Amino acid sequence: MTIDPRNSAIVLIEFQNDFTTEGGVLHDAVKPVMTSTDMLVNTQRVVAKARNAGVAILHAPIHFAPGYAEITAHPYGILAGVVESKAFIKGEWGAEICKSLAPQSGDIVIEGKRGLDTFASTNLDFILRSKGIETVVLAGFLTNCCVESTMRTGYERGFDVLTLTDCVAATSQAEHDAAIAYDYPMFSKPISAEDFLQRLP
Repeated sequence: MTIDPRNSAIVLIEFQNDFTTEGGVLHDAVKPVMTSTDMLVNTQRVVAKARNAGVAILHAPIHFAPGYAEITAHPYGILAGVVESKAFIKGEWGAEICKSLAPQSGDIVIEGKRGLDTFASTNLDFILRSKGIETVVLAGFLTNCCVESTMRTGYERGFDVLTLTDCVAATSQAEHDAAIAYDYPMFSKPISAEDFLQRLP
């Protein structure tokens, strides 16, 4: 399968300092899997070649106002961890997109992500359809959380969803491996960064 840049988009989910960078409040939790996949280097390679080929590059950061008023006063699950760690506060360094994948001219930054599924609280669907996108390529954090949630919705909305298996990371190798082995093939076409690069014209 050859990737057609004219109708393809890469969605970069939460490549923000709190995950990607030393000093980020959640970095230590994802660092082992990031290292095992070499995800930042792989993602940089993918984005650079894809951008030059004309693939749309979309950044999907998650942001909250100080105090997290946008979500329930009694969060549980993954969002409870976000609140407890004080991660992704809008305007702070931790919520900034990391320098190595900072948006470039022509990229699109998706606004309004407040939960796990990038489609749920943003205009991602509108942007993809208005640009005639058919193939959605996913990378980011967490393998088994926001990436998987976005993947499932993209699949159900009729997009051709590719997941870059070495451009994602989770808080444990076991969770990462299980998601890629069992869930990703059900709702996407899992491929490596190198495989994706070879399919670009």
